[in-house]
Amino acid sequence: MLAAEETHVKTPMSRGPVSAALLALLTSPPHDAARPTQLADVTAESVRSSQDVVRDADLQLTLFCLNALHYEGLAGVSDAWEWSADLTEVRSRIETAFEAALRDRVPVTAAPSTATAESVASALFDLAAADKSPGLSRYVATKATKDQLLEFMIQRSIYQLREADPHTWAIPRLNGRAKAALVEIQSDEYGGGRPERMHSELFAATMRGLGLDGTYGSYVDSVAAITLASVNMMTMFGLHRRLRGAIVGHLAAFEITSSSPNRRYANGFRRLGHAELTEYFDEHVEADAVHEQIAARDLAGGLVEAQPEMLSDVLFGAAACLAMDGWVTQHLIGCWTAGRSSLSQPLARVA
Repeated sequence: MLAAEETHVKTPMSRGPVSAALLALLTSPPHDAARPTQLADVTAESVRSSQDVVRDADLQLTLFCLNALHYEGLAGVSDAWEWSADLTEVRSRIETAFEAALRDRVPVTAAPSTATAESVASALFDLAAADKSPGLSRYVATKATKDQLLEFMIQRSIYQLREADPHTWAIPRLNGRAKAALVEIQSDEYGGGRPERMHSELFAATMRGLGLDGTYGSYVDSVAAITLASVNMMTMFGLHRRLRGAIVGHLAAFEITSSSPNRRYANGFRRLGHAELTEYFDEHVEADAVHEQIAARDLAGGLVEAQPEMLSDVLFGAAACLAMDGWVTQHLIGCWTAGRSSLSQPLARVA
């Protein structure tokens, strides 16, 4: 059995004044009453002056570290910090600005005239079909180099090695048909009771097969700010009861847009000589073709039928999922087509 410390995420390097202040606070004895105040002050100033909270590496890393306290924890940091009122205030300040930026930038489709499971499902499938984001899976399938494939896996690891966890926060916040649907989906994500079949473990095995570290958080210092933002958005939706509609919509869009892209990712692996490492992607081709129907009709549709007031947030969460995936894709493909790494550290330092 692993010792508790071994399950904690490696404490990352700071990316600016806010994350530096947070990490200094978390890794020192909690006796200096002035330090939380200093953290609050520097956070307020950074949020106020940030040109783009969504892509602000310092603020997104700070939020990632704060969220890590609710998951595995951080190495060398006491679990007693999890519900610190001072840290909750800092998280709230960043998340308020983050959510506001998302709601301002994410275009949401018009709501269906009737709040039925079928109308909600139809709206979600139409939203996904209308998405014009650049195709990362097509790029990986046909153009990615071996180094870019490694970068793709590193960027994805910040969520995939924790796959399903942000959405699981919603289970106790749902009832009836929606709860049953979410439990059904999550059971598959967690391997149906077989730990070696957990999707996070399948992804870790793929990373190890490529010579990468499959331990969660190993590459947090290397992923882009927008990658951190994509995971922080999921956690924010999942941790706030008032945003349960958004996390449901996010999962629905996530599942709807998963099956075909994973087939293309597998093709990219085969093209680059890694046919033996496609199990994770092959698993999702089959599983998510089923999950998309459950997520759209029973989960999202079931929630809205029972609580029609959730419709707008379900659509917002779905649209935010698609928008964020598009922003991440733009970053990766933009870097690669310009001949540079998508990572914040050179590949040679992390592979």
